[in-house]
Amino acid sequence: MSDVKDRIKDLVEKNKVVLFMKGTKSFPQCGFSNQLVEVLKREGVPFETVNVLADADIRQGIKEYTNWPTIPQLYVAGKFVGGCDIVTEMHQNGELAKELAAAGAK
Repeated sequence: MSDVKDRIKDLVEKNKVVLFMKGTKSFPQCGFSNQLVEVLKREGVPFETVNVLADADIRQGIKEYTNWPTIPQLYVAGKFVGGCDIVTEMHQNGELAKELAAAGAK
C-alpha cells in the first residue's frame, strides 16, 4: 500500500490542482466527476485529472489516503478540498475561487 500512497502523494504535491475522478477531463464517466470538471473549467484554472477507473490501486488508495469514501476528490496545493457537493458549494459561494487564487492557480 505504501507504493500507492507514495504515488498519490506525488500526484497531489506535483500538481497545483488535481482531480481524482472516474474517467478523464475530456471524457468523464460519471455525473459527479463531470460536474467537477465543469466547475474547474468555469473557474478558469489549469488542472490535472487522474482516472481512478484505469487503476484499481489508486481508486482504493485515494479513499484511504484522505479517509474520504467517495470519488471525485479535488486537491489544491497539496490539500484535500472535498468531493462533488463540497466543491460545488464552494464554487457557488466564491470560496473555491479564493482557495485557487491563494494556491496561485488563478
